[in-house]
Amino acid sequence: MNTISGYKRIAGNLDRSLATVAGRPDVARESAYYLAHIRDVKSADEFIKNDRLFTFAMKAFGLKDMAYGKAFMRKVLSEGIDGTSSFALQLADHRFREFAEAFNFARYGATATAFTRAQQGAVDRFVRVELETEAGSTDEGVRLALYFQRKAPEVTSIYGLMGDAALYKVVQTALGLPLALSNVDIDKQAAIIGAKIDILDLKDGAALDKFISRFAARWQAAGGGAAIVVPQIGLSQSALMTLPNSIMLTLQSLRRGGRN
Repeated sequence: MNTISGYKRIAGNLDRSLATVAGRPDVARESAYYLAHIRDVKSADEFIKNDRLFTFAMKAFGLKDMAYGKAFMRKVLSEGIDGTSSFALQLADHRFREFAEAFNFARYGATATAFTRAQQGAVDRFVRVELETEAGSTDEGVRLALYFQRKAPEVTSIYGLMGDAALYKVVQTALGLPLALSNVDIDKQAAIIGAKIDILDLKDGAALDKFISRFAARWQAAGGGAAIVVPQIGLSQSALMTLPNSIMLTLQSLRRGGRN
């Protein structure tokens, strides 16, 4: 099965595909545990200390690889999303912002986990991520296509596309951008991409599907996209925001393998 047909098979029967994944014993078991216990969590510290709940939530928001960075995530949660200086809002990667909003202890305190977004909403995200991961086990292009279908409509700027490595990989592949472009100044990259993409088109179902099909065709033609280079701009450049020294020190510690 090629990338295009693989994507369309899943996307064309998305509800059934999700139901199949949700019914897997491992997914059902972890989802049931999460729903039974998340409402009892009353603070960010309790949340982070419960490895099973915290890891489930992190995976649901596409942050599994950051589950070890507990000091980092504690800062994300403790500062929330209120005020332009909050930590999550200074990170170009939107996933941290979404996580802080879903588990908004900073704003709601002990009642933060009472909301649907922290309960069934997180489970629905987890199932979708599992679906994408399963698809990627046989074709990484299908996983990227499904991820793009889910996340691209939420992006509000070209920088939002560039700040997410997976979204950028789809864009770079679909547009046939040269590898050398990844070495160009971020603002210039954004200008070049902006001339080729109307961000509003990604909110239109038909236009989005056309763009994903374009990606899938190029991905398949390239033999799986092995030559695609993903820029390392998970954190903002000058066009987004300059991070304070204290945050940069935290990030540098994490990159060195710190497990705070």
